[in-house]
Amino acid sequence: MRAMVWWVGRRMRVQWVNVLTGFVCAAMACAASTRSGQVPVAGEGTESGFTRRVTSIVVRDSSGQPFGHPFLGGLNIPRPQLVDIDGDGDLDLFIQEYSGSVMFFERVSPSPETGFVWRTDKFADLDVAEWYRFVDLDHDGDFDLLAESPFSYIRYYRNEGTPFQPRFVLAADTLRDVSGEPIFSDRQNIPNVADIDCDGLLDLFIGRLTGTVMRYEETEGNTTGIPEFRLITDRFEDIEIVAQVGSLHGANTMDMADYDGDGDVDLFWGDFFEPGVLLIENTGTCASPSMRGDPTAFPANDPLVTSGYNAPALGDIDGDGDQDMVVGVLGGAYNPNSTTIDNLYLLEQTAPDEFVSRTSRLITTIDVGSESFPAFADLDGDGDFDLILSNKIEQLDQSTARMYYFENVGNMTQPEFVWRGPWEYSGYYHFAPAFADLDGDGDLDMILGNWRDELAYYRNEGTPATHDFVLVDSAIVKLTRGSNATPALVDIDGDGDLDLFVGESSGTINFYRNVGSSTEPVFELVSDRFDEIDIGRRSVPTFTDIDSDGDYDMIVGREVGAPLLYRNQGSATDPAFVVDSSFSVSLPPFSTPAWVDIDGDGDDDLFSGGIAGGLVLLENRRR
Repeated sequence: MRAMVWWVGRRMRVQWVNVLTGFVCAAMACAASTRSGQVPVAGEGTESGFTRRVTSIVVRDSSGQPFGHPFLGGLNIPRPQLVDIDGDGDLDLFIQEYSGSVMFFERVSPSPETGFVWRTDKFADLDVAEWYRFVDLDHDGDFDLLAESPFSYIRYYRNEGTPFQPRFVLAADTLRDVSGEPIFSDRQNIPNVADIDCDGLLDLFIGRLTGTVMRYEETEGNTTGIPEFRLITDRFEDIEIVAQVGSLHGANTMDMADYDGDGDVDLFWGDFFEPGVLLIENTGTCASPSMRGDPTAFPANDPLVTSGYNAPALGDIDGDGDQDMVVGVLGGAYNPNSTTIDNLYLLEQTAPDEFVSRTSRLITTIDVGSESFPAFADLDGDGDFDLILSNKIEQLDQSTARMYYFENVGNMTQPEFVWRGPWEYSGYYHFAPAFADLDGDGDLDMILGNWRDELAYYRNEGTPATHDFVLVDSAIVKLTRGSNATPALVDIDGDGDLDLFVGESSGTINFYRNVGSSTEPVFELVSDRFDEIDIGRRSVPTFTDIDSDGDYDMIVGREVGAPLLYRNQGSATDPAFVVDSSFSVSLPPFSTPAWVDIDGDGDDDLFSGGIAGGLVLLENRRR
């Protein structure tokens, strides 16, 4: 894959060969030892009796290496920053994956690839909206925080703690210029702050959708405690970046650092229409910067090429005295589906101006791409639960979704999973499997949903120890309306056979009663709006006896918002579901809950896939 670059005046035009096939609109643009108590984190808190667990179960990849953070939930649009937030002399890692919150990974060992440990999904419980930047804005030696103030303004959190124990307080809902006007920053862009001219005053840089950069400078002598800025130019150094695709430019992000150690600050640029990171080198001096040269693909020795909108973060991550780079791939104009798994790069500087890509998965975690769907079943007959995790679409094969098999090589009380690779089923998107013995022969069969309005029935022609799923009926059930069929099998009326519930795109739930038998199911539609339930969009029903009263309760995942719990206030033979508004657990968007007693303690734990393609585990601690 090669890049052809040419210039028209000072405007760069880039044509990427063999990259533009399969254009898909990205959501972003269309969106040492532990120092306990030193940093304000939310950690593994408990909600409705469930505790978030990220590393409590060992999961290994196909080579046998354990994932560092198996149940993080996956990453699709990671926005990184490297900051020594706890003052221990090394760089910690912050990642924003979802609007409103930023994850914190503490640096606990020298290894850049294994030395980060997840501490919380929402650092200091701060609301960062669409972007964040740590910077010492008040010049007191500790990091303050800038973040988006909806919509498209700049919120300021002042650190009223210390460099070792930060405490963030909202100081201003937006920064303002010298005339008192709020400073506007397009919310899909990520600005930056640096002292570009070494005069002791911070400069604020805001990228515009046109590919230009605005520069504001902090004013002197401000006595309000809230820094104010004056506009220096709306065309900093006359930079204007224009790509071959798109009329102008798009969502963008910057980082500024002295990457080459020459004493001045250089500018790095990534945006929606750039398949890599651009370097605009400062060829001037610290006191007299000059960035009039041509932007160049970075690193020069081996330019990074991804799906676009690359968010760079520089820092000496390996402690060798030079600047390295972490790059989060948010996904732009060059098929963002191709980076739903490989999207957090570590580029190590090994010699002056030479960088080596060490990994595209700096934080290792279970991740199958996007919109993951889990199912648990004993597929090898050894008495414990194995994991099948499917996705919306395969990262490197846009023609199909995939189902991935993780074998449990542990046991019922101490599970340990090993990734055994993908199953060969293909031809559809949004796979959603459900497993049960439908023909009474002692092994597990499969009902398989997908993005269409049909569910397929696969009979297990193997044994309890060696599964062999064979298609019996490609449309054992066909929805009356809707798509994205998500099946759940449960004996809801206590008659000894399994009935079928199906979630779908419109947010309602379909109920099919089994009017056949436990060995020859016949699913008959009772209602395509079961109990008039409508959760908005993309309903995913699943069942467990959450209150141990002898009947099944139902929890329903959905596209946006926490899953909903419907308690069965009827009986095991005559259910009556009532929503429990007091139940609240945090699951990712496009939640796909699955209940299983994974640790053998007698209660069901809650797993969920989600939009980022990973898996989240909430341990049941209700006893």
